[in-house]
Amino acid sequence: MTIVQWKVRAIRGATTVTANTIEAIREAVTELLEAIEIHNSLDPDDIVSIIFTATQDLDAIFPAAIARERPHWQNVPLLDVQQMHVVGSLDKCIRVILHVNTPKLQGEMQHVYLQGAKNLRPDWQISPVTINR
Repeated sequence: MTIVQWKVRAIRGATTVTANTIEAIREAVTELLEAIEIHNSLDPDDIVSIIFTATQDLDAIFPAAIARERPHWQNVPLLDVQQMHVVGSLDKCIRVILHVNTPKLQGEMQHVYLQGAKNLRPDWQISPVTINR
């Protein structure tokens, strides 16, 4: 008999937005979360918590407010914090870390970096997915 052990694993992601507007941030966060959900076959009931960071030039809306609008994500604990500013770092960037319960190994987690954030972790590049909207 094989026993499947569930553990808490982390999934990282990041994207950039075109402008500091509600619409631009909503579009970027939605695209990022959909890609993470699809690539990792996530069930929202398995999400332990999510932390979003945003660079100091993004303050039109909280990324967590957008995530809370997703179907079945209303009970997921969400937190927004401001990304530490480092001179020369990527502007208009939203980063995320999801903690999930899963039987998968940490190496099986698919981290998603989109738009201008693709260069943050080129070693974690994934193939693009088609998102049906």
